[in-house]
Amino acid sequence: MEQTKPRLSTNSHAGITITLTLAMLLAALGTSIANIALPMLAIAFSAPFAQVQAVVVAYLAALTVSVVIAGRLGDRYGLKSMLVSGLILFTVGSLLCALSPSLWLLIGSRLIQGVGAAFLMTLAMALTRQTAKDARMGQAMGLLGTVSALGTALGPALGGLLIPVTGWRGIFWVQIPLALLALILAVKMLPGDGEKGKTPSASLWSAMNRSLLPNLFINVLVAAVMMTTLVVGPFYLSLGLGLEASHVGFIMAVGPVVSILSGVPSGRIVDVLGSDRVLVIGLILLAVGAFLLAFLPNLIGIVGYILSIVVLTPGYQLFQSANNTAALADVSKDRRGTVSGILNLSRNIGLIAGASLMGGIFALGVGTGEFTTASASAIGAGMRLTFLSAGGMMLVAIAVAFGHRTSAPTSI
Repeated sequence: MEQTKPRLSTNSHAGITITLTLAMLLAALGTSIANIALPMLAIAFSAPFAQVQAVVVAYLAALTVSVVIAGRLGDRYGLKSMLVSGLILFTVGSLLCALSPSLWLLIGSRLIQGVGAAFLMTLAMALTRQTAKDARMGQAMGLLGTVSALGTALGPALGGLLIPVTGWRGIFWVQIPLALLALILAVKMLPGDGEKGKTPSASLWSAMNRSLLPNLFINVLVAAVMMTTLVVGPFYLSLGLGLEASHVGFIMAVGPVVSILSGVPSGRIVDVLGSDRVLVIGLILLAVGAFLLAFLPNLIGIVGYILSIVVLTPGYQLFQSANNTAALADVSKDRRGTVSGILNLSRNIGLIAGASLMGGIFALGVGTGEFTTASASAIGAGMRLTFLSAGGMMLVAIAVAFGHRTSAPTSI
């Protein structure tokens, strides 16, 4: 663990915080802003939905594959240098997206943008650990969680405003000045890397320390449950409760709003109570929220769904702040990028599992994969089975967390 940190002025801390939060915002914005443009892309390129969907999938796939590589390069050549490189890559990718004359060039450009986003997401977390005071590390991690939720929520809204005025290319043009601003701030505000490149960074296997594995496993489970709400929720609200699309969108926005509001307070709670205790509290809230989703919406409808989300989402932010803080707390300086990358990889694996495996459980509960032909009661049965399974996963996570607390930690 680092014994000393360079003293930074209040203005320097503010500049660093703005830079890193903007980098995280860009990565999250890139994840969600293209979704709303898919119908227009299908028309613009005369392509079926399965093909235009690759515009979203390419970004997520590139981000997932690249997060650990980004962390390793950050440890090897310097976190600041590699974040600057990632911002350049993200900017170039955004420009190529905006100028793409064909769908396949757009998909290729999104791959470049996704690789850049991996550097932004991973190294922003590692640099937050490096520059934040130990007593406020939870608050710093909570702020990153808030900004990530804000970027994800802002994407569809911003895209919806831009597309009628600028067409689909506008959703990529708007990211370029933001990326250039982040690039300028990174060069001017972030502390230098010092001597890098002369000695190899720690091996990936050494970073996969036994004490880190529970954090990664729980991270996969929690991310899967949160993705389940995004995948199953719209089907239940529209087909199970019979809501119109506009109402579904409004209710689905409750989760991101609660996430934005609870991110920084969650981090502060971690600083006061400690990461181990808050991690368990967050998992308990996640378990309660999942079990409530299994029953309350079927009993009292929309109100039950919203109440369940209001319990579940703060639990997620408490968990994220505590888990990231705990995983990075005692990581040596030459491994912070790698561990941040591994954390993001485990989260992305969980998101993929939530979209596929939990979607399969929902179809099993409904009794058919053709949801539009299923009755409301069948959709409700699928909702119940899915979130009973999700609640069970959270109970497993709680057991793992308690087991990890009682075992002696190994210093990373």
